[in-house]
Amino acid sequence: MHQYQFCPVCNAEAFRPFINCKDYTVSKETFQIVECNDCGFKFTHPIPNISDLGNYYRSEDYISHSNTKKGLVSQLYHLVRNQTLKQKLKLISTLVSRGTILDYGCGTGMFLNTCKKDGWNSFGIEPDSGARKIATEMNLNTFANKQELLDELGTNQFNAITLWHVLEHVTDLTETLNLFKSRLDNNGVLVIAVPNYKSHDAQHYNQFWAAYDVPRHLYHFDKSSIENLLARHGFKLKETKPMKFDSFYVSMLSEKYKTGSISYFKALYRGLLSNLKARVSGNYSSLIYVFKHK
Repeated sequence: MHQYQFCPVCNAEAFRPFINCKDYTVSKETFQIVECNDCGFKFTHPIPNISDLGNYYRSEDYISHSNTKKGLVSQLYHLVRNQTLKQKLKLISTLVSRGTILDYGCGTGMFLNTCKKDGWNSFGIEPDSGARKIATEMNLNTFANKQELLDELGTNQFNAITLWHVLEHVTDLTETLNLFKSRLDNNGVLVIAVPNYKSHDAQHYNQFWAAYDVPRHLYHFDKSSIENLLARHGFKLKETKPMKFDSFYVSMLSEKYKTGSISYFKALYRGLLSNLKARVSGNYSSLIYVFKHK
């Protein structure tokens, strides 16, 4: 196991327990999430050694890496994804003119392919070889790591950088955010979508909340913690957008983790209730954050 010596955000040395969660997808092991005593940032601690983390993604249930359509939950995921891909592209198009885009953690390349078809000069980074192979078969510019990308990119910069439920997985957080700082055009946008542990569905399901997804999710965000993290790397939050479908999908998985079977009625009710409460609080199950250079 890899032990953090310092908080990934503020470098404080003292943490306190927050919650224990089980890995229901792969290992069935239990992992602890801790909270920094100084800044309150929450992160999984300890985590598997970096060299072993890939083993925790090896499941057909991990849809973003496999594109599996087995089971009703996976089929619903794909049905909703077709709609959300269009919404993501529409959002990016309202923020910046077409240009060069990096989808960091592009998975099987579905969003990258959507951007390419719309006329963007598209690049992706995806460390998982299986997912990257699917993207490469669609003739997408995908790379295994940052150095491969930089070798190809030269001195060019990006007009947009996107991370769709990826930042919570990044092992080299500081290095990655520094890359975004140096390679995002002065007028470019950095768009980050992550789960929000202050949402109603997170509070209801508690340790069974599927979006904790330990140990694959290394960090756990709310609005203040991600804003604080990105500010330390030279970015300013410009706006937030809800991801309303996420509350339903996460509630379906959470019901399964909590009871052993999916109650679609309960998941539908809980997802709807979460979205209704978020209309007042702003705490949707997942949020999209739009950052620009300070």
